[in-house]
Amino acid sequence: SNPLLREWTSPFGVPPFGEIAPAHFGPAFSRALAEHEAEVEAVAQSRAAPTFANTVEALERSGERLSRVASVFYALSSAHTNDALLEIERQMSPVLARHWNRFYTNEPLFGRLDALQRQRDALGLTPEQARVLERYHVAFRRAGAALDAAAKARLAEITERLATLGTSFSQNVLADEQAYTLVLETEEELAGLPDFLRSAARAAAEERGLAGKHVITLSRSSVEPFLQFSTRRDLREKIFRAWIARGEGGGATDNRAIIAEMVALRAERARLLGYTDFAHYRLDDAMAKRPEN
Repeated sequence: SNPLLREWTSPFGVPPFGEIAPAHFGPAFSRALAEHEAEVEAVAQSRAAPTFANTVEALERSGERLSRVASVFYALSSAHTNDALLEIERQMSPVLARHWNRFYTNEPLFGRLDALQRQRDALGLTPEQARVLERYHVAFRRAGAALDAAAKARLAEITERLATLGTSFSQNVLADEQAYTLVLETEEELAGLPDFLRSAARAAAEERGLAGKHVITLSRSSVEPFLQFSTRRDLREKIFRAWIARGEGGGATDNRAIIAEMVALRAERARLLGYTDFAHYRLDDAMAKRPEN
């Protein structure tokens, strides 16, 4: 009866969003996580010598249900959220971080990938296969798979805490976005706005019980076209200042303490992984390579 756990027969395999309720996500995540853990352990504990097929390809095929459930959840929570989905996001954030940390620090699994990476030139891999193997090896190494047990344990704590902080950060920004409205009541205040934006602002006002008026919110689809088209410089400044102050208004949704803790934890994670600071860690696997560049 859970639409997240059955095959989707809609055109192009589109999820049946109309049938999905917040209560479906808990059981779906639980089953999907258990399935993925079993699939990963089957690869990690295999007694067969590692090959591209029984290790890398097997990992590529694993976690299909988890990807499906997570994709639907984050599509809804980012574009059509509600209080129930926000609560699920707070609950699942550390759970998912813990799951992926166990995956990337799985010692037997990394051992198989490391063995393949060391003998890659003799495996007869295609350029695509070699690239996929390399990306797996880099991802595991950057996640701390080669660290000792104590460092792995601390890294797991940091990863889980950062996931929780990241969720709090984004939800605080969302709360500030939802709390703010710029009410436009006169034609002078609507100057420059095209019909599509006036229509959207009128609908936003009606949703808030302000029939006959227009409302601009801090959602991107509302504030960005207002900043683009409005000829009222004073109103553009007013809403722009509200836009850049999200998460910085004091009170329960203020993100400054969260930012400070995230910065400190990122720096500690970088040092655990052998980097001077977070900038060096972040750029090591990017085109720039070094902060100096």
